[in-house]
Amino acid sequence: MSATQTTKPAPLRGASVREARRVAEEAREKDWAKPSFGKELFLGRLRLDLIDPWPTPDDDARGRGEAFLARAKAVADRIDGRRIERESAIPDETFTDLVDLGAFGMKIPVEYGGLGLSNYYYCKALTLLASANPSIGALLSAHQSIGVPQPVKMFGTEEQKRRFLPRVAGDEVSAFLLTEPDVGSDPARIATSASPDGDDYILDGVKLWGTNATIATLFVVMARVPATDTERGGVTAFVVEADSPGITVENRNAFMGLRGIENAVIRFDGVRVPAANVLLGVGRGLKIALATLNTGRLSLPAMCVASSKWSLNVARGWSAERVQWGRRVGDHEAIATKIAYIAATTYAIESVLDLACMLADDQRNDFRIEAAIAKLFGSEHAWRIVDELVQIRGGRGYETADSQEARGERPAEAEQLLRDVRIMRIFEGSTEIMHLFIAREAVDVHLDVAGDIIDPEAALAKKAEAAARAGGFYARWLPTLTVGSGLVPGAYADFGRLAPHVRWVERASRRLARQIFAGMARWQGRLERRQAFLGRAVDIGAELFAMSACCVRAKAEAGEGVEGIELADAYCRQARVRVEALFTALWRNSDISDRRTAKAVLDGRYPKIEDGIVTIPDSLPWVAQWVPGRSTRPDVRRRLHRLRKV
Repeated sequence: MSATQTTKPAPLRGASVREARRVAEEAREKDWAKPSFGKELFLGRLRLDLIDPWPTPDDDARGRGEAFLARAKAVADRIDGRRIERESAIPDETFTDLVDLGAFGMKIPVEYGGLGLSNYYYCKALTLLASANPSIGALLSAHQSIGVPQPVKMFGTEEQKRRFLPRVAGDEVSAFLLTEPDVGSDPARIATSASPDGDDYILDGVKLWGTNATIATLFVVMARVPATDTERGGVTAFVVEADSPGITVENRNAFMGLRGIENAVIRFDGVRVPAANVLLGVGRGLKIALATLNTGRLSLPAMCVASSKWSLNVARGWSAERVQWGRRVGDHEAIATKIAYIAATTYAIESVLDLACMLADDQRNDFRIEAAIAKLFGSEHAWRIVDELVQIRGGRGYETADSQEARGERPAEAEQLLRDVRIMRIFEGSTEIMHLFIAREAVDVHLDVAGDIIDPEAALAKKAEAAARAGGFYARWLPTLTVGSGLVPGAYADFGRLAPHVRWVERASRRLARQIFAGMARWQGRLERRQAFLGRAVDIGAELFAMSACCVRAKAEAGEGVEGIELADAYCRQARVRVEALFTALWRNSDISDRRTAKAVLDGRYPKIEDGIVTIPDSLPWVAQWVPGRSTRPDVRRRLHRLRKV
């Protein structure tokens, strides 16, 4: 088809917008039984008492964690990351090293054969091992953070824990299967079915992008159980044996980066699964997925810390040694600003991750917003950090490490890392989905007190009740947004030279709360469609959270030297510039025009701007139509048995 030809947009398929919203809302954890620093921040309350003093692991967790990191360092040093890149596979000997280390059972309790590491030390280990090659981090994260270990540990019965956890703590790998060819972040459209049949369920459907799926012995599969007169039905989580009859590995997917991951398309054709393998209960699958991801998301910023630290190491070494125009490259302002950004932001990403992990470990806080911010903030900034490294290295940043070594230079895999880290902005909730998830949690209080006012389906009595409730809440809350400790010159004096930044965060937090309230007042129920506005508001909150984490961490580390204070100060200065720009863009932007332009593009209004190129043939659809009961590709050779015999 030539570029000038136009086609009508495909009709929307699947659940309606209202149904999709209902399914997502039902899966949310609605209660806030514990305090949340992140939630309070969006409400204009800087609750430093929730994070200051800086939380630290207890002696037992520290002893076990540090001992494990020492052993993990020896394993990481033996990993040949460039071999993984060349062969697009993790070697058997590396897999064996990881098994012997106990890496597949890091988060599994000791009583079930695991190591029982805290979230903090689990993420420290992921940072270390992923620095050897990011595919190692993806292998361990997909297995442990969202695969069988986490949901079974959180929601499994005692019998399920004793049946599955010892296996996946040893030499067996697991995978999590949620995404489908036509279903990404919209769970209402899940098509894989699980039909009751006596004491079993029969699974039919196709799952896309199952990381570890070609080497896994166990899957966690999300499938839809039909509703009956006695059964509520809905999306349900099953633990499935990977060698069950009817399971076909249809394709090992290949990607821009992370070439060592074993990611596959999996078909289920009449697969029999015992009812005893249902987790938590029928229709509770999405709740499991969301709760699992609260901690599971922390693994991604751990890998972002690895890439950022590695980038800083290479940028520093190169910029100090390379000389241009009589000065070190790093002494030129154009490069110096990049190095300062990389150094300060690496400190910030690590601070955000460490804080989120320790909040998860102490079990005294609701950390769903903090974990989501860690993922969003870490992935966005890690991508920019690696991109800046490539720019600093110039042509060598674009050149492969093997080519550099062949010329007799120290090899640095900057171009590979750029490809590897790009997926972090998509994995386990894309940036756009994270914006919406955090925004929904941030406005939860407002929807709780005033939701019925803006709900078009709410009855008049409900609206009147909500109006009275909202009037009382806002009469108490709005005055708190006008004044605060951030206006007191001597406030937060115990932060020393960082005190002005903490006062600024306090003022900015109240300002953010006012802007979110203004958006709700202006758009009411249509606010959920103002995704650009919500995204900017969330980005402001993420920067404020990072500034807070940096300042509290630096204060705690002051006894070890001033380095942390200097890096926190640098980060806060940079972040304040970005936050001011975001505040301006909340109301002064091109969002309306952009939506209008995008609609015109989708409707085929501007075909001529696509002229003059060779286009992709239209012989295949953008989304494959997978036919139930018929395999479209031969079974891919699985590495499972070869690995387990090592």
